[in-house]
Amino acid sequence: MRKLDKPQPPVFERVEDERLHRKQRLAAALRLFAKQGFNDSKYGHITVRDPELTNHFWLNPLGIDFREIRVSDLILVNKDGDVVKGNQPVNRDIFAIHSYIYQARPDAIATVYTHSIYGKAWSSLGRPLDPLNQDSCAFYEDHSVFHDYTGDLLDIAETKRIAEILGYHKAVILRNHGMLTIGHSVDEATWWFINLERSSQAQLLAEAAGKPKIIGHDTARLTKTQVGSHFNGWCCFQPLYHRIVREQPDLLE
Repeated sequence: MRKLDKPQPPVFERVEDERLHRKQRLAAALRLFAKQGFNDSKYGHITVRDPELTNHFWLNPLGIDFREIRVSDLILVNKDGDVVKGNQPVNRDIFAIHSYIYQARPDAIATVYTHSIYGKAWSSLGRPLDPLNQDSCAFYEDHSVFHDYTGDLLDIAETKRIAEILGYHKAVILRNHGMLTIGHSVDEATWWFINLERSSQAQLLAEAAGKPKIIGHDTARLTKTQVGSHFNGWCCFQPLYHRIVREQPDLLE
């Protein structure tokens, strides 16, 4: 029997190739979010740090539906949200959240933030998720809750506070608002958001049915090391990427 090597994140010799790779992953993630129904408002963004201009970020422009995003539609902005490349506008107020997170987290390559239905529902409870199953253990002791939402998206102090509350976790639940995830790649950050949304749905269903049994501390910690790693986040995104590219190859244009 032939032994096959595990897939590994790519390593690039040329920055141009890495930039294209990140943009392709970003466009694919946005198309996937459209299929998941995460595109019901103008506030959703996925951003990725440019591999050369590390204080510049690629993201989806304002006014183009996730279902229609192509690589060529993506815009490049600086840390202040000024458009450097592209001919479409950006929601600068929302981008400010991403900018402060990138400044606080130099290890972050991608950030995902949008208003998914179960994320909005769970966030209203103002609680972290419990380790109810293997998937939710990815976030055990690795996500936080932001309780100070005032509804003022222009409040710089509040925006900075989100980055502070996120800390060195992979996700933050914004009470009465939604959810945000980060990763060392678009692939990882996108998978964490999908997993966080599904875990929110699972816990809402479990609590509606009764009182769920919570996985014990030691088991949850062990499981987190297995399913909550950067590599596993990247790896779980790969079949989703290849499927959406087969279904919608125009996203690569």
